[in-house]
Amino acid sequence: MLKKSVSCLILFLFGGICYSFLEVLWRGFTHWSMFVLGGLCYLLVAQLAVRCCGRLPLWFCCFASCTLITVLEFVTGCLVNLKLGWDVWNYADQPLNLMGQVCLGFTSLWFLLTIPVSELAFQMKRRLEKL
Repeated sequence: MLKKSVSCLILFLFGGICYSFLEVLWRGFTHWSMFVLGGLCYLLVAQLAVRCCGRLPLWFCCFASCTLITVLEFVTGCLVNLKLGWDVWNYADQPLNLMGQVCLGFTSLWFLLTIPVSELAFQMKRRLEKL
């Protein structure tokens, strides 16, 4: 039980740090809520990758992962941006956006990014489970 908790914590922290780093590279800044969202997304993508990799087509695994990320981003956006008014991001000026919280362009980007991310998460999770 402790080993699994430590594994989840490592995956969460790694995802949070990487997502925050990507945010800083892309936008020049980030917000602590993005660290939490990134950590949760990475942890769940790792779980999905373990169940998907080698069993289902790559496109399906990427579609499932980017859908998961987009749903989490939408829920987080509704909470931090619309309910709490923190204005962490706003995609209202992007085409095909939903309430300014998610848009097709970034969902497509997540699809492409989940190709290497799923493999990395899969390998990390497998190695952590062996410790």
